Amino acid sequence: LDHTCEIHDGYLSPALPILYSIICFLGLVSNTVSIFVVFLRKHSDSSMTVYMGHLAMADFLLVLCLPLRVYYHNSEGPFFLCKLLGIFFYMNMYASIFFLSLISLDRYLKIIKPVWVMKIHRVKWSHRASFSVWVTLFLCMSLLFFGNKKQRPCDSICFHFHHKDLMSGVANLSAVALFVVIFLVFICFYTRITTKLRNMSLGNQDTKSQRRKSRLIQKTFVVPVIFTVCFLPYHLVRVPYVLAQMDVIPALDSKQMLHVLNEITLVLSALNSCLDPIIYYFLSCTFRKTILCAVHGQFKNLYAVNHRRISINPSITEI
Repeated sequence: LDHTCEIHDGYLSPALPILYSIICFLGLVSNTVSIFVVFLRKHSDSSMTVYMGHLAMADFLLVLCLPLRVYYHNSEGPFFLCKLLGIFFYMNMYASIFFLSLISLDRYLKIIKPVWVMKIHRVKWSHRASFSVWVTLFLCMSLLFFGNKKQRPCDSICFHFHHKDLMSGVANLSAVALFVVIFLVFICFYTRITTKLRNMSLGNQDTKSQRRKSRLIQKTFVVPVIFTVCFLPYHLVRVPYVLAQMDVIPALDSKQMLHVLNEITLVLSALNSCLDPIIYYFLSCTFRKTILCAVHGQFKNLYAVNHRRISINPSITEI
């Protein structure tokens, strides 16, 4: 491959298949459990439960792409199959970003604007919002399928450094710009949520109450920490990487370095599919109780937990 493509994985070449295989295994197990818990629920009174189900499905579909990514690693494959899988991977990655954002919006409104909850965040509205996310992503990603054709040696290698034309480059940079907007809104949401929780009174201002408040704030940070660690590095690298793919950055050394950085940060993005169930565990009382019941073999209690009707807003810190 070094004779045909000047860009290579270097020291990452043996590591990437192993890392993606681990993520695939963990993602399949954790998201299968998450989807099972969601469908086990008899009552889905919470709008966040709807988003949690769609997020688990997006993560599950993403990890299904990884076996072929491992199989075709650093080798040539059917051009349109590789392109289709690449688009499918990114569609589900951005679906995860949008559903995490919707979860954050829902939590923000419950905590900061509780009067709006009954007006806006009904389950019916949540289903419509989720459906809109899938349709929009499908339409946008399908346009990329008609972009670049195989033109240069690197373009024949699956999931590798591919040169982009103007249309594909602008589309990719637009996705980065959209993420930046989402990320800034995300940070604003959690800054205000944290401020509200810090100022919230939990009964007597004794040591026990303060510890409880501290735990609530720590639980709140689970979502933004996972979101930032998994997605921010990738999008920071993405701008110069796309510019290199468009030959705006022509130096081969720069392209090589950006390719390696892109692969490392892409692994972090894929890792999100394994970490989202941690969010469910900390923020969903029903999910947590279901997992604990299963671990302890209390299957009768597991069934009872998921067939109990809950209120639409059981806790400001939980789904």
